[in-house]
Amino acid sequence: MNAFMAIGENIHCSRTLKIDGGLVTTQEDGTQAILFSDDNGRHALPVPSEATEFEEWTKGKKVKHTAVAIKQGMDGDDAVKPIALAYLRQMAAAQAGSGAAFLDINVDEYSTNPAEKARAMQWVVRVIQDACAVPLSIDSSELDLLNVGLDACGAARAKMVNSVSLERQAAIQVARDAGAVVIAGATGGETMPTTIEERLRNFDQLIPQLRAAGFDDAEIYLDPLVFPVSVDTSNGKKVLDTIAQLRRKYGQNIHIAPGLSNISFGAPNRKLLNAVFTYLCVENGCDAGIVDPRHINANALSALDMNSEGFRLAKAFLLGEDQFGMNYIRAARKGLI
Repeated sequence: MNAFMAIGENIHCSRTLKIDGGLVTTQEDGTQAILFSDDNGRHALPVPSEATEFEEWTKGKKVKHTAVAIKQGMDGDDAVKPIALAYLRQMAAAQAGSGAAFLDINVDEYSTNPAEKARAMQWVVRVIQDACAVPLSIDSSELDLLNVGLDACGAARAKMVNSVSLERQAAIQVARDAGAVVIAGATGGETMPTTIEERLRNFDQLIPQLRAAGFDDAEIYLDPLVFPVSVDTSNGKKVLDTIAQLRRKYGQNIHIAPGLSNISFGAPNRKLLNAVFTYLCVENGCDAGIVDPRHINANALSALDMNSEGFRLAKAFLLGEDQFGMNYIRAARKGLI
C-alpha cells in the first residue's frame, strides 16, 4: 500500500452525534450532556438549552457537538469552559495521534451571524494550535473567514487553505499571501462537474492559475469532488478514473486529496465503505484525503483484508458492479459486514 496523508475532518461545526447513540445523555437535572473521555477520565459536556431547540435536535435527533464545544468554551460559565476545552483538545489529540498531517477547521455552521463566526474561527484556531503541533487546514466557503483563520494561525505555522477553485479564484491569492498550501477543488466557474471530462477540464484551467500565482506542484492538493455512491453507483468509478488520469497527467509531485467520506453518505456501514474507497483511491494514485484519521490512516489501510466478504461487497458497490448497491446494503442490514 502506498503512502497516505490524512487531513482530519472532525473539527467542523456541521459534525453531529446521534442523540440516542450512547454519547449523549440526560443528566439528573434533566439537561443534556455529551460524554467523552481523555487522560483525566470521563467527562460530561453540557449541551446549552438553545442547541436543543434547533431542527437537528428536534427532528434529526442529532446535536452539532463541535459547535456545542466551541459555544461552551467561549461563553459557558467557569465550570463548563474547562470541559469544553478538554473536549476540543481530545478531538485534536485523537486525530494527531492517528497520524493526521493537517487538522481541518470549519465554523461555517456555527452561526448565521458573520461576527460570531469570525469570533468562533479565531478562538478555535488558537485552542487547537495550543493543543497540538499538527498544522491546520482553514476551511470555509467565505473569504472573510479564511482570512480570519489564517491570521489566527500566525506566520510561523504551516497551514492549508480548503479550498480554491474556478468558482473561488479570489481564494488563490488569499492562500498565497498567507504562505499556505491549497486544496484545489474541481468545481467549475458556475456548475459542479458530473463527469470525468468536466473534472479534468476544470483542473486544466485551475492548475495553470495556481502555478502562475507561485504555487509549486507539491503545494497543491487536488480534490476531484466525491459524491455519494448511494445517489449514483457510478460516482465512485468516476472519481477513481479521474484520480488515475490526474496522476498520469500531472506527475508524482502534485497531491490528490479528495473528501473521501462523502462517498458513503446515505449508505450503511459507512466506515467500511470509506476504508475500501480510500484503498481503491490510493491504488489509483491518490496520496491524501480529507477523512477521519482515527479510522482512515496508513495502518488501517494496510490492515484491510482484501479477501473478506465486506471488502468484496464494498468494492463491487463502489465500482458500480452491484446494481443500486443492493447486495452490499442487504448484507449490512443483516449484520453480515
